[in-house]
Amino acid sequence: MPQSVAPHRVAVIAPSPVAMFNLAIPEMLFGKVERDGRPGYEVVICAAEPGPVPTTGGLDLYVRHGLDAVREADTVIVAGTGAPYEPHPPIVDAVRAAAADGKRIASLCTGAFQLAEAGLLHGRKATTYWTHAEKLRSLYPQVDLCADVLYVQDGPYLTASGYAAGIDLCLHIIRTDYGAAVANEVARLALVAPVRPGGQTQFTQTPLPPERGTACADTRGWAMRNLDKPLTLTDLARHAGVSVRTLTRRFHAESGVSPLQWLLHQRIERAKELLETTTLPMDQVARACGLGTADSLRAHVVRRTGLPPSAYRAQFTRLGATAVTVA
Repeated sequence: MPQSVAPHRVAVIAPSPVAMFNLAIPEMLFGKVERDGRPGYEVVICAAEPGPVPTTGGLDLYVRHGLDAVREADTVIVAGTGAPYEPHPPIVDAVRAAAADGKRIASLCTGAFQLAEAGLLHGRKATTYWTHAEKLRSLYPQVDLCADVLYVQDGPYLTASGYAAGIDLCLHIIRTDYGAAVANEVARLALVAPVRPGGQTQFTQTPLPPERGTACADTRGWAMRNLDKPLTLTDLARHAGVSVRTLTRRFHAESGVSPLQWLLHQRIERAKELLETTTLPMDQVARACGLGTADSLRAHVVRRTGLPPSAYRAQFTRLGATAVTVA
């Protein structure tokens, strides 16, 4: 956690043409953190030349600050720009100098190209938006490219893939500086997903499709209230008052998955909730959500999140007092 009285200073560099979404993410998230009633971060947007900066959406964005802001920053974030990629020598020089000063440096989307051009990613793990991954690989073969992850940190350098992965990277920074509870509270206030592990693939899928009917709604509700019990297909069919075959057909038509697939998903979601909100031992969490044993809990949570239950709890806990509050 930053120890100085002054807010942690973040300089966000806007290349030209800049992706406006990239610029909005740091201000939105860092601006929600307070420490002892004062801002936890001070965010300054800067450009190689102060004044109008073209955006990828065809608008001009007026940026008041030049790259002098980088010298005053504790963390430097380089936003993405439109394709085709071209290096911006003043930005490259600025991040290279920031690295020499020991600053933490991050990039969003194609901002990784600026870091690579500065030589910061040589021999290091990095990522960018998947549609630009091969271009980065061809231009900078010395980079250890992780093309299918949300974000990655290698030492003081952090790179995020495209679009909403910038949110994940900024939440990761907040978690690093102020802890998981603050990062997750910021996520809730911003109405975004809690902190996701950086190794999660960019190609995420919705675990369950939207429900398309109500015939099995009562049975789904009953099952949710009884997740701690060893429910079977026969139990579900008996509650619904139909045969197992009819239940399976109706369930799949409404939920897009089989009854047992739906039930397993709900058990894992309940386990994640208990890991985030309680200090229950792992065997009790497993029993409470119907996964049986701590070993079974571990296998399912690792398969779903990429993290063992203890690590998931440490990263996503909603418990614990902290000196840092959220605006």
